[in-house]
Amino acid sequence: MRTRRTLMAVTAGLAASTLLLTACSSGDDNPSSDGSGAAGGDASEVEVFTWWASGSEKLGLDALVKVFGEQHPDTEFINGAVAGGAGSAAKDLLQTRLQANDPPDTFQAHAGAELQDYIDAGQLEDVSALYKEFGLTDAFPKDLVDRLTVDGKIYSVPSNIHRANVMWASPAVLEGAGLDPAAKYDTLDDWFVALDKVKASGKTALSVATTWTQVNLLETVLIADLGADGYSGLWDGSTDWNGSDVTKALTDFEKLMSYTNTDRDGLDWPDATQQIIDGQAGFNVMGDWAEAAFEEAGKKAPADYTYQPVPGTDGIFDFLADSFTLPVGAKHPGGTKAWLETISSAEGQTAFNKAKGSIPARNDAKPEDFSEYQQTAIASFGKDTIVSSLAHGAAAPVATLNAISDATSKFTTGASDLAQYQKDLAAAAAGK
Repeated sequence: MRTRRTLMAVTAGLAASTLLLTACSSGDDNPSSDGSGAAGGDASEVEVFTWWASGSEKLGLDALVKVFGEQHPDTEFINGAVAGGAGSAAKDLLQTRLQANDPPDTFQAHAGAELQDYIDAGQLEDVSALYKEFGLTDAFPKDLVDRLTVDGKIYSVPSNIHRANVMWASPAVLEGAGLDPAAKYDTLDDWFVALDKVKASGKTALSVATTWTQVNLLETVLIADLGADGYSGLWDGSTDWNGSDVTKALTDFEKLMSYTNTDRDGLDWPDATQQIIDGQAGFNVMGDWAEAAFEEAGKKAPADYTYQPVPGTDGIFDFLADSFTLPVGAKHPGGTKAWLETISSAEGQTAFNKAKGSIPARNDAKPEDFSEYQQTAIASFGKDTIVSSLAHGAAAPVATLNAISDATSKFTTGASDLAQYQKDLAAAAAGK
C-alpha cells in the first residue's frame, strides 16, 4: 500500500489544565486497566528508561529533556538510560524489572511487533485516549497509526521515524576505485560491480559490524529481491521462507557478506560507520541514525559522504520508530503522561530529531528545519511504500527476531551453509 503524508496544521501547544485524565476507580496512583488508557495520579517525577546513553542518541535525549523542562517545569526528569548496542542491555534489565513488578514510569521500545510480548504479558496500558486528547490521530499519518494499533488499542507513542534501508558511501574511496561517487545503483547486480572494484582497490568494499547490523543488511536484501509485498509476506505468512525467491535473496546476502571486513563481529554500528568517515571502506548499509554520526564528525554531503536507498529498494521506506509506553503499575503515571505529551509535540519532535538524524512522526513537520538528508527522508516517507524493519522490532516479535539473529550469526561465522540457513530462518519465522 502506498501512503502520502499530508501536511496538516495541528495545535502544537496543549493546555496542561485540560490534560488530566481520570485515575483508576480504586483511587490509587496507577492508571486504569479498563482499556481507556487513562493516566492520572502523581506527576512529581518521571523515570524515563532508554538506551540513549551516548553519541547522537544522547544528544537527542538531551534535546527532548530541555523541551520537557520547558513544557512541564514541575515534573522532575529521572534519566534511566542504560548503555548497550541496539538496546540489548537495556531490554534485559527492563525485563527483570517488569517481572519484579518494578516498572519504570515509561520505557523506550521500537513501535510495532517488538511490543507484542509486553502486550501479551499484560505489562502495558492502552494509551488510545491520549491519542485523542493530544490530537495525535490527526498529527500522525494514518498508516503509522494503523501500524501501532493492536486489536483496536494503541500501546505506545512514537517520538520519531527512522529509515533502515540507506546505503552510505565514501566518495574518496569510490574515486580511488575508479567509480563515479554520484552514481546511482538500481539493482544489487549493479552494486556488485562497484563492490568488486572497491575490493580490487585494496579497501574494504562493505563495512558491517555485529550480528544485528548483519540482520539489518539481510532485511534490505530481502526487500530488494522480494519487493515490498513479498518482503511483508514473510511476516504474514503469504511468502514462503523455503521458496526459490528467498533462496535467491540469501545467495545475494551471502555474496554481500564476502565483501565485508573480517573484524565485523567485534564491532558495533558506529565503528562500521566510522570506516566510511575515515575512508577505510567504500559502502555501508545502516539506518539513518548514521546521518547524525557524519554530522557530528563535521562531514558534509556530497563531498565527504553520499547516501541513497539500498540498491533495489528505491521507492520503499524500511520503517522503524522509537516509541514510549505507559507500563502497568507505573508509580508516576501523571509524569508519564507529561513525557508522552512532550515527545509527541511538534516542539519535542523537532528538537529530538534534529539531533538524532531521524524525522518527526508528525504530519506538520517543517522540512526546512532539518538537514538535507532528513528532507529527503521526509519526502520519501510521504510517498514511498512503507515496510516494517525486522532488525529493529517493527516486523516480527522479539522471539522471532532473536531466532533469526542466531541463525544469521551461525551462517556468517561459517557454522551453517546456505541451505541450512534458509531452513533455520523458516523455522524461526514459524516459531519452531
